[in-house]
Amino acid sequence: MKNNFWAYLKTKQFRINLLLAIGSVFLVVLLVFFSLSFYTRHGEGIPVPQLKGRSIENAMIILKGEGFEYKIDSVYVLDKAPGMVVEQDPDAGTNVKESRTIYLTVVTRLAPNVELPDLEPFTYREAVATITNYGLKVGDTSYRSDIARDHVLEVRFAGQPIKPGTKIPKGSKIDLVLGNGEGAGDVQIPDLTNQDLDAAKFVIKNNGLTLGSITYQGTITDSASVIVVAQSPMKTDSLTKTRNGTRINLTVAQGKKPDASN
Repeated sequence: MKNNFWAYLKTKQFRINLLLAIGSVFLVVLLVFFSLSFYTRHGEGIPVPQLKGRSIENAMIILKGEGFEYKIDSVYVLDKAPGMVVEQDPDAGTNVKESRTIYLTVVTRLAPNVELPDLEPFTYREAVATITNYGLKVGDTSYRSDIARDHVLEVRFAGQPIKPGTKIPKGSKIDLVLGNGEGAGDVQIPDLTNQDLDAAKFVIKNNGLTLGSITYQGTITDSASVIVVAQSPMKTDSLTKTRNGTRINLTVAQGKKPDASN
């Protein structure tokens, strides 16, 4: 039996059957390959257009015109125009099927709020580094008599003093008031009682002092008619001067502005 098997392997019929089997396998492989290529449209596709740097409106028009779907995500990017496409997936030039979804990342039009950090213990350089890390910008700088040279004495936004923790739009410019290192001289303490709040603020600023806290007493129905009823420090017979830059805290209440003619 064993001899017959080896004898069969040497016959022409075996060689023919072997070649037919190999050919059949090869044909099946080719058939599967070309079927899959046809099914998946291998090698065919539409190149993704360049969308980065375009406005989202322009990008949507292009994608619709070429038969693509799209999905949009947003991100806030400092110093980038709102509505600009900053990322796309797939990348430009990639061949994809018609109706493929293209993912776009667009700069949001509304900046998120950030909390102002406490900058007053910092030098100017330290404050700039902190401001940048919070996504804010340094605006104008001014100096005030104070022994702490180049240290932050006050932070202003839109012309008004602001305190740590105040929420402002990311990317905003904040102004810094710094010490000039010349030492703080003594200035007269103004009498602010019975003055309206805006006038008191003006006097404080022009006397080289700093506006401190404002405490509202009683019910305030008209913010335009508020007068100072107490201050700290307050001018007395024994205390007439204070250091340049001293904070003046005010207590205000509802009242009528003094008549300028009196």
